[in-house]
Amino acid sequence: QVQLVESGGGLVQPGDSLRLSCSASGRTFSTSAMGWFRQAPGKEREFVAVTRRSGSVVSYADSVKGRFTMSRTSSTNTATLQMNSLKLEDTAVYYCAVGPTTITSQLTNPAAYAYWGQGTQVTVSS
Repeated sequence: QVQLVESGGGLVQPGDSLRLSCSASGRTFSTSAMGWFRQAPGKEREFVAVTRRSGSVVSYADSVKGRFTMSRTSSTNTATLQMNSLKLEDTAVYYCAVGPTTITSQLTNPAAYAYWGQGTQVTVSS
C-alpha cells in the first residue's frame, strides 16, 4: 500500500506564499509518478503539477505556471509544492497523488492516480 499525507495548508492573503508538503510511505514511491491536484467547492478536481519517476517536472497547469514550483525527493519520500503570488482562485483543497503511469497524456488525469492523500485546505482571502 501507499499512504500519502499532505500538510502546509492555511489561510493567507492574496500575494502571499505557502509551501505544501507530501509525506509518502510505501515501497512504490520512488518509482511512481506523482502529482498535485486541487479541488475547489463546486468544481472538478484539476491537476496542478505533475512529475515522472525522475522527479523532473512534466507540466504545470496554466493557471499556476510561473507561480508554483513542484519538487520531489525520493530519498526522503517527500514532495513539495511551493506556491507564490497566491490568488483568490487558488483557494481549494490540495491533494497529493501517486500513480504508476509514465504516459504524458495521462499524468494530468486524476483517474490515472491510484493513491491519494486526505488533502490540505488552502484558503486565499483578503
